[in-house]
Amino acid sequence: MTQPDQPNRGAQGEPVPLDVALGADLLVRNPMDRFIDGIELIAAFFVGLVAADTFVIVILRYFFSYSIPDSYDFGRLLLGILIFWGIAATSYRGTHITVDLVYANVGPKLQRAMDIFATLVLLFVVAVQTYTLFDKVVSTYNDNVLTFDLRLPTWPFFLMAWLGDAAAVLLIAVRTYRLIFYPELLGGRYQIKPVE
Repeated sequence: MTQPDQPNRGAQGEPVPLDVALGADLLVRNPMDRFIDGIELIAAFFVGLVAADTFVIVILRYFFSYSIPDSYDFGRLLLGILIFWGIAATSYRGTHITVDLVYANVGPKLQRAMDIFATLVLLFVVAVQTYTLFDKVVSTYNDNVLTFDLRLPTWPFFLMAWLGDAAAVLLIAVRTYRLIFYPELLGGRYQIKPVE
């Protein structure tokens, strides 16, 4: 019998791997899955970086009446990077906010067709966005746009955001391919679970 204070023990008391204890399927991770995990880790890193930046700025300003030079510029530039890497992370998993009034009331085949169509539209939109953002990176570099206090160039921040957007295009393309040919790799997306 599993002890409540030992969640990683099986029925006979033997150790159970953490992914099994948490209910995750043991899948062989191919290079594309590891790449996808890497993209998600980069997005998570930027979430932590933006949170730490905001926390430090607020603490220094409130308790010490001190402001980090270019804190506003760094905050907005890091937030931009976070947004584009977040698009990459959420677009592949399909974990962004959705409205599925029709989707929830149709069969699995129509759900899959709707997913493929929506993902193709998303791929087109993000590809166009990536193209225009690259133009912004080039123009920021050519115009030598600098931060206000430290006079640092801003184009590396725009480039990092563009890399996140380019990663989003790649991951959405992979998602589209898997939706069409290998929907089982997307983790049982087509099983509707009732809300209790």
